Amino acid sequence: MGTMDVMGAKSRFALVFGNRGFFPSHYMTSARKEVGDVLKRLGHDVLMLDDNATRLGAVETAAEGRVFAEFVRQNRTSIDGVILSLPNFGDENGAMEALRDVDVPIFIHAYPDELDKLGPKERRDSFCGKLSVMDVLKQARIRFTNLIPHTVHPQSVQFEQNIADFDRICRVTRGLRRLVVGAIGARTTPFKTVRADEIALQNHGITVETTDLADVFDRMDAVDNASAAFKTCKQALAEVADWSKTPPETLENLTRLKLVLDGLTDEMSIDTLAIRCWTELQRRYRISPCLVTGDLADHGVPAACEVDIANAVVMYALGAASGEATSILDWNNNYGDEPDKCILFHCGNVPRSLMREKGTISDHSILANSLGEGYGFGCNQGRIREMDFTYSSMITEAGKLRFYLGSGRITDDPIPAGFFGCAGVAEIAGLQNVLQWIGRTGHRHHVSITPGNHVAPLREAFETYLGYDVTVF
Repeated sequence: MGTMDVMGAKSRFALVFGNRGFFPSHYMTSARKEVGDVLKRLGHDVLMLDDNATRLGAVETAAEGRVFAEFVRQNRTSIDGVILSLPNFGDENGAMEALRDVDVPIFIHAYPDELDKLGPKERRDSFCGKLSVMDVLKQARIRFTNLIPHTVHPQSVQFEQNIADFDRICRVTRGLRRLVVGAIGARTTPFKTVRADEIALQNHGITVETTDLADVFDRMDAVDNASAAFKTCKQALAEVADWSKTPPETLENLTRLKLVLDGLTDEMSIDTLAIRCWTELQRRYRISPCLVTGDLADHGVPAACEVDIANAVVMYALGAASGEATSILDWNNNYGDEPDKCILFHCGNVPRSLMREKGTISDHSILANSLGEGYGFGCNQGRIREMDFTYSSMITEAGKLRFYLGSGRITDDPIPAGFFGCAGVAEIAGLQNVLQWIGRTGHRHHVSITPGNHVAPLREAFETYLGYDVTVF
């Protein structure tokens, strides 16, 4: 499954209902319609047992649980998550049999009782039944997701938020279980900070595919600039930024690079990539790839700088959770004396969708100090737009994948006009403690961000279903 699928497509759910016969079973019929209709309205495909496959199309006995388990087995390649809904107390033993072999995220939902309907013929007791179901699932080591509030009606705003969070959990889980990362070029010697253990990644289902810059250069040289593909790509890149201060050959060379990376992405089934961005591209083609990597991220293929394959994984996860573009940045500068603010920056790779306005393509002012001027055009100079954001990064250590997660806000605070690259002032509560922790634990100077606060679903996917170590700020 490619990145565009994960970022753009809503999850498909298998929906099952838990029943217990000495509670009102008539709720099963109405629940099938209520929950199913809401999920479809929210854009999800829904798979349900036929209402005659078991009593009322629900699961009560162990035998009925096995009927649903077989239903899931037959449809396992098209199911992203399972929702067990409890219109009444439900039977924990039937639920255990139904969910024992499920290998996708499971959400346990319970209907609320109404205070004027607590008589024997109307009370649901799903509040209590949900605890019993979760107890037995825990005993059976079946992983599941429990969201707040404990009981919630499907036609409520809270239920819609639950489903939005569960959808994010499913998207992150399914994407990272079979992720392919492209390492485009070797890590540069100075950047030991981005080293990662490929075997540890592979043990968690993440494959790293590599290619050399020599192959990239050969392919770039072979691109036909008279082809329709070249003209289309060139026009698309021309519209992303202001090129008025850039030599004409810059756009042509960046177009060649974009076409080559698109081709490698297809050939190697790459979901996310990390590229060696200096100094060979600058010396040979007088370009920096920043504009191209930002554009890739805006089209569903997160692209990290400096061959940081670990943050390429992080960017993918963030994008799967948010459904929006992601960017890799440096923890770069203090912001005066304000302890909870800093400047997040990179050379010009921020996707256009995350910028205040169209940027201006510039030379790489920092590399110009060593290479000379005119060797690094391709940085999209501008500012990150105001937004709430989720931030994360990852290292591999002793065979484990160790992540941190937090949230903050890009403010409207000014940055001096002469500041190179694309940057924003980030406000993060307890920032000094965050930075101290990053330094003490060996995390890198890179951090990835995406719009919105998605810490909770990311943490749930990482810890419950993917087996990562997670620290949350």
